[in-house]
Amino acid sequence: MLKPVLEPRGGFSFENCQRNASLEGVLPGLRVPRARKTGTTIAGLVFRDGVILGADTRATSDSVVMDKSCQKIHCIAPQIYCCGAGVAADAEMTARMTASNMELHALSTGREPRVATLTRILRQTLFRYRGHVGASLVVGGVDLTGPQLYSVHPHGSYSRLPFTALGSGQDAALAVLEDRFQPNMTMEAAQELLVEAITAGILGDLGSGGSVDACVITATSAKLLRTLSTPTKPMERHAGYHFAPGTTAILTQEVKPLTLELLEETVMAMEVV
Repeated sequence: MLKPVLEPRGGFSFENCQRNASLEGVLPGLRVPRARKTGTTIAGLVFRDGVILGADTRATSDSVVMDKSCQKIHCIAPQIYCCGAGVAADAEMTARMTASNMELHALSTGREPRVATLTRILRQTLFRYRGHVGASLVVGGVDLTGPQLYSVHPHGSYSRLPFTALGSGQDAALAVLEDRFQPNMTMEAAQELLVEAITAGILGDLGSGGSVDACVITATSAKLLRTLSTPTKPMERHAGYHFAPGTTAILTQEVKPLTLELLEETVMAMEVV
């Protein structure tokens, strides 16, 4: 009996990517599946007492809106959160795996997890897959060294910044942050600035939309704020549209009978009180 050369292992698997690359080189004219453009606006900034993260809630597949209330802010540790952009499944599963590893690390060391440790695990994981895991992350948290904010890219590169934004709407969000960000901002001012930055990304990018979610992290607590703002409201129809039957002509019509076989029939008596 033949045995597989490689034993199945847990985690991400990209054997099909190597197979598609080989087939594309052997078979001329073969078009393998390509990555689709994704849309998201995520941002974060450091204020006087902690870090605040924000994201929009629209999930898209190419030009189709798949989810209007997608949660893109993920909890990694009690005082550490991250926002995910790119492929929604990759970002969510990467966050879950990292949260599990951080929990095991905290139990084995007996210490509270640090933001730098989490960022190192994330970038090593992403670098291992050479960008095939399409997750761009904004990591923010507060530990014993103070508030910290990192941006981690799909290939494993990272930056530590006082404010940052990622996703297809990052240009508009960064424009607002670069113009109005100030060190040692109050929580109210930082929250207002973050909402305006995410709103700019939503209004300036078709891949971003929905409402604005935020997460305020301080040394003592972390509060997730869902639907903090709704920049784009559903359009209201000003007039009613009524079409008479037959307005749209039916060009062709075909009826196919279905052959069904009854496998089991059960009759239950209903008790009347």
